[in-house]
Amino acid sequence: MRMGEFLLWIAAGYLLGSIPFSYLLARAVKGIDLRQYGSGNVGGSNVGVWLGLWATVVAGLSDVLKAAIPVGLALRLGYGLPVALATGLAAVVGHSWSLYLGFSGGRGLSAWLGTLAVTFFPGAVYFLGWLALGRLARMTAAGALVGLVTLPVFAWWMGRPPAMMVACGVALVITLLKRLEANRLPLPVETAARRRVLLYRLLLDRDVGPREEWTRRTPAHHGR
Repeated sequence: MRMGEFLLWIAAGYLLGSIPFSYLLARAVKGIDLRQYGSGNVGGSNVGVWLGLWATVVAGLSDVLKAAIPVGLALRLGYGLPVALATGLAAVVGHSWSLYLGFSGGRGLSAWLGTLAVTFFPGAVYFLGWLALGRLARMTAAGALVGLVTLPVFAWWMGRPPAMMVACGVALVITLLKRLEANRLPLPVETAARRRVLLYRLLLDRDVGPREEWTRRTPAHHGR
């Protein structure tokens, strides 16, 4: 395979992954910029807070498909698992740092789930199980983190090729970087407060302890 072809797949994955379905849905239905509401995350969870569960389902499925379609096409055309996984990871990066939103975005979990659904279906079920457990416990971010951390081990246990285990590790790194970066939200100046916020971001994917205080923010809070 020529490098040009590989780069085209990466570009296609990134551009498709960059399509901000949650942002577009919030704009179309309620006329709001999702980046200024709640967590500021352009993903299914945040849009669901402001539009309802139906919006989470619609946006979530759209985000799954925008990765699953190019990944499946790469496999269908015979480009192999490494290229398919690289395409899917590019979609995750696109969702996290969307070209169309000034390189802000969501956390990329739905795009990664779409990649897994095509390349490693048991892994998708495994990861979805952790997301469901986290949601039931009202700690979705913690459930997602446990799923991502243990997924490479699960892939190894299932006898998947090294490319899959590497891709699972890369997906974890992307998620951790995105949580810490948090769409460029400023960090406190004081050292102890900065460390506390970074820890909250890593474990809870928010800057404060109370969940409702974070998910119900409005533009006035974001402007502080």
